[in-house]
Amino acid sequence: MKIAVAGGTGTVGTHVVEVARERGHEVGVLARSAGVDLFAGTGLAARLEGVDVVIDVLSVTTTAAEESTRFFRATTTALLDGERDAGTPHHLALSIVGIDRAPEAYYAGKIVQEQLVEAGGVPWTILRATQFHEFAAQLFDRAKVGPLHAAPRMRTQPIAAGEVAAHLVDLAEAGPSGRAPELAGPREEDLPRMIRAYARATGYRGWIPAINLPGGFGRAQRDGSLLPAADAVLGTQTFDAWIAALRP
Repeated sequence: MKIAVAGGTGTVGTHVVEVARERGHEVGVLARSAGVDLFAGTGLAARLEGVDVVIDVLSVTTTAAEESTRFFRATTTALLDGERDAGTPHHLALSIVGIDRAPEAYYAGKIVQEQLVEAGGVPWTILRATQFHEFAAQLFDRAKVGPLHAAPRMRTQPIAAGEVAAHLVDLAEAGPSGRAPELAGPREEDLPRMIRAYARATGYRGWIPAINLPGGFGRAQRDGSLLPAADAVLGTQTFDAWIAALRP
């Protein structure tokens, strides 16, 4: 199978590329470093020739709804246009559990992405997954007030990025299936505890206060709205096991 991975150099994308190649698939990466700018819509056409499935794991670093929406509208439209022109038979998009219950901030763009995929005219699969274990590291770096690191309160059920990647390749091999069952980690975690554990594992010893994010999005993070459904497929690696693997 010939697979193109949009965002193949990112947190999940690197794992997708590795898993797919280990299974014997021919894999191409759709990224700026490979000469493809999906936001600008350039360099794509030649990369889709003969492709059996596009796996879209693109992301953008923002918490602004407008910026997220602009990014996912542009990149998803470019991919779908290119796939229709090339006759690509399957578009597989990675989304996030709970976005319809908190369609704000970054999630606003993911809502638009899903809508475009469903209406795009290319046979599709959408997989919603929970946050990755790496989410703790990302927020440790980004959730800061001056020099102070902060930990947003959130109930989450994180999953290993490598397990998400393997599941995406499974879905690619299975062919278009519409909305796949949600994917989540093996147990619920407290995000401030995750961020503090990551900080300690990497040598940081400072105070990390827990904070409430404002508005409906913050409430959804705290009240469990972003947890997976009861019938979600569960991964196996716990967050604590992931942290243990980080330690020297």
